[in-house]
Amino acid sequence: MNELLSADLAILLIEPSATQRKIIAKELQEEGISNIDFADSLESAKTMLATSIPDLVISSMYFSDGTAQELQAYINTELSEHGVPFMLVSSETRKAELEIFKQSGVIAILPKPFNKVHLGRAINATLDILAPQELELDLYDVHDLRILIVDDSRLARNHIRRVLTNLGAQRFCEAEDGAHALKILQEHMFDLIVTDYNMPSVNGQELTETIRNSDEHAHIPVLMVTSEANDTHLANIAQSGVNAMCDKPFEPDTVKKLIYQLLDQD
Repeated sequence: MNELLSADLAILLIEPSATQRKIIAKELQEEGISNIDFADSLESAKTMLATSIPDLVISSMYFSDGTAQELQAYINTELSEHGVPFMLVSSETRKAELEIFKQSGVIAILPKPFNKVHLGRAINATLDILAPQELELDLYDVHDLRILIVDDSRLARNHIRRVLTNLGAQRFCEAEDGAHALKILQEHMFDLIVTDYNMPSVNGQELTETIRNSDEHAHIPVLMVTSEANDTHLANIAQSGVNAMCDKPFEPDTVKKLIYQLLDQD
């Protein structure tokens, strides 16, 4: 159990619609969350963030004076030392627009309207980030795990690293794409590789296929992180030799279970 409870969370909700603010606030209150501050624009959100740092930012996609992308960029630059989790709530369905957030390390993307399951998972992911529990393995010491993180997004690498650090991992190496990862693998050994799928030069599927054809590295478990939703595409990725796949956003509890399955099997 997390020592931090949902009732302990302080949330900043940025939503231009008064009606939507009331709806979302009601859903949060039903989850036991009552410490909620509100903003209705990019500028008002920045003003509030300058005076008080919340445990979680929940944001709509569009405001009269900007977008959630601008807000997240502000948080990632001006408030980077605080590592504030960011949740997007939007009726946006265009893949390209949502992909920007999936690649940026958001804690969750919720549709409008969302249900209690969506919100509950997002709140649990926030608690896992803020009050982590170390992963206990029988066959490995989690502190000694050698992990290679491969993603062309620096923000995504940061988020993946934070989640894994919260599980107790300490030894990391990072690659900005598959080609870079292959160069690193020429000189280093790893116990686990966590890789994105969509990358320039050498993508995650090509990287995995190369690893599986390598005498030296073929045994290394590969966890693929992907925002792909097409079943046929996912089947093709699975055939490349990945050991497990998980969605972006990178949910801590899901990752914890997958790593346990990958590394603690006789």
